[in-house]
Amino acid sequence: MDLGITFDELRSGLLFYILLVVSLSIHEWAHAFAADKLGDPTPSSQGRVTLNPIAHMDLLGTVIFPLMCIFVIPGNFFFGWGKPVMINTSYFKHRVRDDLIATLAGPGSNIVQAVLGAIIGGLLCRFVDPGLAPLAGMFIFLNVVLAVFNMIPIPPLDGSHLLRHAAGMSDETYHGLARWGFVILIVAINLPPFRAALGVVINLAAGPFLLLFKAAAG
Repeated sequence: MDLGITFDELRSGLLFYILLVVSLSIHEWAHAFAADKLGDPTPSSQGRVTLNPIAHMDLLGTVIFPLMCIFVIPGNFFFGWGKPVMINTSYFKHRVRDDLIATLAGPGSNIVQAVLGAIIGGLLCRFVDPGLAPLAGMFIFLNVVLAVFNMIPIPPLDGSHLLRHAAGMSDETYHGLARWGFVILIVAINLPPFRAALGVVINLAAGPFLLLFKAAAG
């Protein structure tokens, strides 16, 4: 079947996909690493305290859906995710604090990746090849999107844990909400006002990283 994809579009799509897998894998690894260091052996027992992308890839969320969004239905809509890290908070000495640390480690890793992408990407553009700017910009923006998107307070996203503790939800209430979380999320991201607001937040959040990139690139 001819999808009408040019070589440049194929190359750009594959580069974006590789960067997505790397960014998602580091995000999930950060969750696992933080939980492991805080005393929860669950991620380690499931082989998640690793930077090996295979351990963090979800067939639907990291392979099928992203590749379809990139090559089959390209446009403004994109959705993807990594395999969630299972965490047992009963192992934590300070349950709420440690759960928040393990939760924020994921988006925090995307912020770190965006900073490193801005600095290293800028320096590479300055001293090696200015043509790397689009690739660096793609990596920076992708990680900003992942950081912001994951802070939406809807299960199963990381922001839902912040809402859970801020509102003092019981485990029963949270898990009841989580059963409908994915449906709520799909509906939300298809509402034009929600997508517009999310776009504004993402663009504002990306600003400082792009300024850092420009400074590093000279």
